[in-house]
Amino acid sequence: MTGGQAVVGVLHPGSMGAAVAAQVRATGATVLWCSAGRGASTRQRAAEVGLTEVSGLGELVGRSQILLSICPPAAAEAVANEVAAHGFKDGVYVEANAITPGRVGRIAAVLPDATVVDGSVIGSPPRDGKRPRLFLSGPGDAADQVVKLFAATDVQARVLGTELGQASALKLAYTSYQKASRVLAALSYALAADHGVEDELLEVAAGRSGSYLLETGYIAKTAARAWRWGPELIEAAELLEECGLPGDPMRGAADALVRWEGERDAELGLAEALARLHSSR
Repeated sequence: MTGGQAVVGVLHPGSMGAAVAAQVRATGATVLWCSAGRGASTRQRAAEVGLTEVSGLGELVGRSQILLSICPPAAAEAVANEVAAHGFKDGVYVEANAITPGRVGRIAAVLPDATVVDGSVIGSPPRDGKRPRLFLSGPGDAADQVVKLFAATDVQARVLGTELGQASALKLAYTSYQKASRVLAALSYALAADHGVEDELLEVAAGRSGSYLLETGYIAKTAARAWRWGPELIEAAELLEECGLPGDPMRGAADALVRWEGERDAELGLAEALARLHSSR
């Protein structure tokens, strides 16, 4: 412990992970990150928010009482397996990725000597006044410990219950609506633009409050985030199918996002984003 506070490790400081870690760091806690195998952009993000660098994962695992796993969905189990290989025990492992409840259960199984808390971050990274929600589910004492970690920060932490998987299910339920809706809005606008009626489409959409169709500036943002939104939609499709619900709409939206996979975090204009959404004709 440092100054009565838990030492926290973040895996890894991407855009969301670094912003969430910065909130913890602002409380005075020590927040560790592992630089092994990470790129220059990750190093820069970590330095900008005051994270403490360690050279190896073993040191991070050995020094941390709480680990925050915030990474792309496809990497979640591999990250947990690496942590398990370094003998993480007696601490809290917050699995805060957009994965199915079944995968959360598998992660808990490979970390039997730690307490796994299921988590889901909903909202934009906590910076510039934005206040995302962190929903938690799992053993009560551990979940409450995570809530206290984020007290007085811009991350609004809340416990849903004691069942692992509740937080992840909520995240994927929201993803299945919000991210798929953004993709549909982009496709709708692209279709209208191809036929020269995009202004009329926006005129019709203006009659319905809150329509994503009106937010044409978000199309380029959707393109830049396609590399991580696509896998989240596949996770949502799998959970829907596990529940006996159709997952094909999510798979279709994910297929559309594949058109933008090469635009990771790119700053595109609307015309560029629309051009890349089209297949060669």
